[in-house]
Amino acid sequence: MFETRRLTRAAIMIAVVLVAYGGGVLTGALGDSSSSSDKASKPLAPAASPGVIDQAASTIQKNAVTPISAAELDKAAVEGMLQALGDRWSSYFSPNDYASYQDVMDGQYTGVGLWVHKVDTDVTGAVGVMSVQTGSPSDAAGLRSGDVIVAVNGVSMAGRSVSDVVTALRGGAGTSVALTYSRSGVQRTVDLDRTSVSTDDVTAKITGSVMVIRVRAFSKGVAAKVKSFDTTARSRHLAGIVLDLRGNPGGLLDEGVKTASVFLDGGLVVTVDRRGSQPLQMDAGSGGDTRTPLAMLVDGGTASAAEVVTGALQDRGRGVVVGARTFGKGSVQEPTELADGSAIEFTVGSYLTPTGRSLEGVGITPDVPVPATTPSSVAEAQAVEVLSGLIADAGTGGHG
Repeated sequence: MFETRRLTRAAIMIAVVLVAYGGGVLTGALGDSSSSSDKASKPLAPAASPGVIDQAASTIQKNAVTPISAAELDKAAVEGMLQALGDRWSSYFSPNDYASYQDVMDGQYTGVGLWVHKVDTDVTGAVGVMSVQTGSPSDAAGLRSGDVIVAVNGVSMAGRSVSDVVTALRGGAGTSVALTYSRSGVQRTVDLDRTSVSTDDVTAKITGSVMVIRVRAFSKGVAAKVKSFDTTARSRHLAGIVLDLRGNPGGLLDEGVKTASVFLDGGLVVTVDRRGSQPLQMDAGSGGDTRTPLAMLVDGGTASAAEVVTGALQDRGRGVVVGARTFGKGSVQEPTELADGSAIEFTVGSYLTPTGRSLEGVGITPDVPVPATTPSSVAEAQAVEVLSGLIADAGTGGHG
């Protein structure tokens, strides 16, 4: 059944931050980051032939030479339905995976620090690395966005679902997992130690007269932290802010809207277009900081809700975008919890930036390009330099 939880948890950062479920880039779904204790149920539409699946399951259980449980058949049936959609972002969550998925939303997880997704539109295709969490075991081992997962503990992951890959990678804190991946046709195997992590998705530092605010994912409470750092920057009379969204795979859409609101005073942030519904326009709150010079630093790992924020601030003329072209995920997914505690997630709509742009498969073109191969520290320094130049230019003219 549908629950409010599907809304509040929708668009999670989809991390193989394991014990968290890594089903794709941020889902970018509608929702808010409030408690999921209040539930609003909505029944699933009935199947066209409700008896067929039960009949098939009963026949298989009675006659198949290989014994199989009802739970295993249920899982296979649901995964088959999702595969029929041809939706690269569709996923099945076991009850444990879905519970872990929600833990990630709250900033708690056990894993190796990878966000994964389907590499192509073939739902049986390869699973690749979308983003690597800074400071994680995967980061220390040198994994990068674009790497393709080949095997886990020596077992081939070819043709396996994202759920299968994530389940293989999951495990208790302190245990290890051997991950084989491919990069530019060369395979490597690394041993990763799973760790328990309490994430801090927002950090900030001051470089000269500029504050750099790093947002790694839009989990619950992120917008409030960004607002707090913005307040600090203004109280210290800093010259500008760099909003670093590199490697940010998305998160809660409403946290993205609230984050954009920190730098806007009302007005449109994103339009969500869903099947069977009128387009939903999500506006910024009033009274945001519209004066502090702002630059958004992005790369190919900036996706979904992170692109919503970047696109809104760019379209609204609020900041300059620096970096490499973003991922290009303009679709919306929602997880729906099923009766046994498992869940399914699939695409339910798309979103548009304030000027009506769809970013699906296109991404955001930076105003100031920085090659994707540029070292992280150098790219950050260039963003600070660009912002410093804007600040300088702002002071060279005036009105008589």
